[in-house]
Amino acid sequence: MNNVLKNLGLLLIIIGAILLVLSYALGWVDNNLVNGGALLLMIIGLIAHIILNKRYQD
Repeated sequence: MNNVLKNLGLLLIIIGAILLVLSYALGWVDNNLVNGGALLLMIIGLIAHIILNKRYQD
């Protein structure tokens, strides 16, 4: 379980990137909800990655 929590931030960033690639492949590039959701996932993932790795490093 600790391994999943340690990598949660990276998983969220990867899911956000995959969502952006899928939206491009499916032609949803004008849909702000999809692009905003991917951006939000990537920002939350970055913050979670920093916080969780700092916690497990100590």
